Amino acid sequence: MQRPIFLVGPRASGKTSLGRILAERLDILFLDTDDLAVTLLGQSIADHVAVRGWDSFRAIETRALNQAAALAGKDGGVIACGGGIVLKPENRAVLSRGQVAYLCADPEILARRLASDPLEAQRPSLTGGTVIDEVRDVLARREPLYRQTADVVLDAGLPLEELVERACERLRPGRRNCNSHEK
Repeated sequence: MQRPIFLVGPRASGKTSLGRILAERLDILFLDTDDLAVTLLGQSIADHVAVRGWDSFRAIETRALNQAAALAGKDGGVIACGGGIVLKPENRAVLSRGQVAYLCADPEILARRLASDPLEAQRPSLTGGTVIDEVRDVLARREPLYRQTADVVLDAGLPLEELVERACERLRPGRRNCNSHEK
């Protein structure tokens, strides 16, 4: 039985990009809690939050996390988690059932990524402030929770291919196919 790998971190830290490649290399399932949440909502996260608020979304996010963990099942999987997933204690309990990697990056890197690829439907503003102010504010509140849940901290500021290699080394040591580009 393989425990799932949960990727946590702020918006634009690269959880989905890393998760897809890592799951392919490990030949296991990839799931994204934001995608599952959108399916459960039947609308974009931004549209839902605009009408029902963040608390309502967080409840759906919890359902999405539980669904992802169940789908990963005994064969394991890589699960990219929404940035706020660590806010609820019940979500942190689910995360504790797997390996958790925190994708950590400087606020300036995250702000630059958000500005160049805002994905407003998936990444609605959390504070209404400027991008850099929001990133700093959110990190100040969430970083202790990311670190508390993490088994591994990865530098999300690295180029993606290097981040994949680090994740392979730290999350699945000894797994030959993780470091191979071929299956």
